[in-house]
Amino acid sequence: MSKLRELANIEGKTVDELLAEATYDSVAASICSNPGCSYTTGMEPDQDAGWCEECGTPTVVSCLVLAGIL
Repeated sequence: MSKLRELANIEGKTVDELLAEATYDSVAASICSNPGCSYTTGMEPDQDAGWCEECGTPTVVSCLVLAGIL
């Protein structure tokens, strides 16, 4: 499962719903991109290296970046 679909499932939304919501907000749903880690948080929509509180690495990516929109 792609990280974008995994994030949508965790948030209880479709991918389209997740992206639409993030497009109009200053905070976007984000997920750690490391395999095996599913840490999620809200970050800036253009975030591509946010801090993962579980892994301790700068690997959290927003849904808009995962989708290739930003």
